[in-house]
Amino acid sequence: MHNLLIVAETQSYIIMSLKEKFEGLSYKVMLAKADMEEISRIKESIGAMIVYADEELVAQQQVLNYIKDKAIEDDTFIFIMGDMEDINAVEKFVPKHMVPIEFKRPFNVSHVSAEIDNYVRKFGKHNKKKILVVDDSGAMLRNVKGWLEDHYQVILANSGMMAIKYLTLNRPDLVLLDYEMPVCDGRQVLEMIRTETEFADIPVIFLTSKGDKESVLEVMALKPEGYLLKTMPPAEIIRSVDEFFERKKAINGMQ
Repeated sequence: MHNLLIVAETQSYIIMSLKEKFEGLSYKVMLAKADMEEISRIKESIGAMIVYADEELVAQQQVLNYIKDKAIEDDTFIFIMGDMEDINAVEKFVPKHMVPIEFKRPFNVSHVSAEIDNYVRKFGKHNKKKILVVDDSGAMLRNVKGWLEDHYQVILANSGMMAIKYLTLNRPDLVLLDYEMPVCDGRQVLEMIRTETEFADIPVIFLTSKGDKESVLEVMALKPEGYLLKTMPPAEIIRSVDEFFERKKAINGMQ
């Protein structure tokens, strides 16, 4: 059973119809207003979250940040429903790469529930290996997610600090880390990972756009599990990630 949280200021006909639809699909549905205390009382791990964006909700910026943090903590998706203006307002606080699908008015409840259910069943947590991808480029994040999400659970972070925040709450099986980022670059992120005992052993593979000998030697001097060039064909990146997990499985089998 999947746990679904719907955040909405009023329990309108649409919200109650969505609740009924998802319960018919064997979801446990929880309703909450845009209130941090109310959301914090939900102790179950959330498999998917729907934010019903309206003028009243988008005005609560602190709550929107809390919703983003809750989604990071639970490794979950955020689906947004509302007018385009309200959706855009929410996405000022919730990065767009955390929102796989937006639903604009007018709504068809059957369509909304079917789309979300299909996405959750295809890309939900289940037993997939978990990969944290860290890059300041939204386009690169979306590309890597598209390449890997059929076989892996892919979590995205658009900064080094967001990655560290995620790691304090969850443990991925692999980090794909952009080497060249502003403010907190890949070197600094790796150093922070290695100095924290609870996640010091999480494997890290660098993503880099520089393939010259000097740059490669500089990257490998930090002793990551390896590096991948961003210019590599997608199939080669997928194969490299698959081979990494195959090697790890073989090593674990020998121990």
